[in-house]
Amino acid sequence: MGSSPSSSSVVFAVLFLVLNAPVLCHGGKTSSFVRKVEKTVDMPLDSDVFRVPPGNNAPQQVHITQGDHVGKAVIVSWVTANEPGSKKVIYWSENSEQKEEANSKVYTYKFYNYTSGYIHHCTIRNLEFNTKYYYVVGVGHTERKFWLTTPPAVGPDVPYTFGLIGDLGQSYDSNTTLTHYEKNPTKGQAVLFVGDLSYADNYPNHDNVRWDTWGRFVERSVAYQPWIWTAGNHEIDFAPEIGETKPFKPFTHRYHVPYRASQSTAPFWYSIKRASAYIIVLSSYSAYGKYTPQYKWLEEELPKVNRSETPWLIVLMHSPWYNSYNYHYMEGETMRVMYERWFVQYKVDVVFAGHVHAYERSERISNIAYNIVNGKCVPVRDQTAPVYITIGDGGNLEGLATNMTYPQPEYSAYREASFGHAIFDIKNRTHAYYGWHRNQDGYAVEADTMWFYNRYWHPVDDSTNSEP
Repeated sequence: MGSSPSSSSVVFAVLFLVLNAPVLCHGGKTSSFVRKVEKTVDMPLDSDVFRVPPGNNAPQQVHITQGDHVGKAVIVSWVTANEPGSKKVIYWSENSEQKEEANSKVYTYKFYNYTSGYIHHCTIRNLEFNTKYYYVVGVGHTERKFWLTTPPAVGPDVPYTFGLIGDLGQSYDSNTTLTHYEKNPTKGQAVLFVGDLSYADNYPNHDNVRWDTWGRFVERSVAYQPWIWTAGNHEIDFAPEIGETKPFKPFTHRYHVPYRASQSTAPFWYSIKRASAYIIVLSSYSAYGKYTPQYKWLEEELPKVNRSETPWLIVLMHSPWYNSYNYHYMEGETMRVMYERWFVQYKVDVVFAGHVHAYERSERISNIAYNIVNGKCVPVRDQTAPVYITIGDGGNLEGLATNMTYPQPEYSAYREASFGHAIFDIKNRTHAYYGWHRNQDGYAVEADTMWFYNRYWHPVDDSTNSEP
């Protein structure tokens, strides 16, 4: 007997949904999206995005980050190639005629056969919250004008939107990632960057020219909104074979952070408040065992977080603790053993990491019951624990991590080997909306989404997959 037209339509509809749905695995979902396999290639040195700005000794590689603990200061940084030039920054608010001045400190460094330009860092303090400012660098020489908007005053129900990018590099895919972030209709106000910036260390002798090209490439975003920096393994630049034995030398000269404002003793771990979020940045590549400076700092830092003031507790690091790809597998395990119990105790909402060049989001899980003799060493669902998100999918020349472990672990909610970025959109003290965007989609398309319920103010179950 032949099928009726209506029954055929139903069968077709069911087949369409099945074939286009994410693949259901032992754990959550492994996306069925298949990205065209192409070699990831860095953009050539003569690319438009690397162009040196016109004018004699023009400031280049302009970038900003938060300059204090609460958001009333900004660190403005830039490079001049030929001579120091003007150290002055002139700035004024959008609604004011009065112009203010601040002065930079200038640094240079050598790395093997490379000598840097003149790297300026200027901290502008005592800004008004939620205010647009214009600023000019290269004063009296080749002047360049930019603008920024300060965050709202810290408070529990202040909405704020963060972009999330990691492992960016300077490939054609990197450019697509940055363009998608810029054109996302949900406009990010600041970027939480989870490490691995330029990938200069992938070039012979860690060619630091690629630090300069990267700075010019990202200027179109980071000169206008702050990027909050996390150090990754590609920032270490430890190369004893060419006489370079000081880790992080290019990164620390080029990218300053306000670490002293949170009583940190090094720029690799620190905290800031921004709107309704308390952001803790950790270093996967600095000592983190008991009694070390990072351990002591974090031990004292977490009790300081006032969730009545900053409800959203966000942690950034580079190496993920939970990772179901066969790349960098379990590299974050020792740090997890040291700190995970604290993350559960203090109800961290979400942990963002990079390192693995793909995307993955976990359920709320913990693995803190093990005491050597009890055998309890498997991650379990835990609504007091963070969600762990790996977003090392910025597009760098090393390419995608495509080899996943199977079966998909129960803790893994969604994973996909594609380049992209994400948005974490805080609505109030109880709710935040999260969306991950793959580069192959339209600017508004979200490939993975989740409503986050705050662990302190609204600790209801926000799982996206049911327990097995």
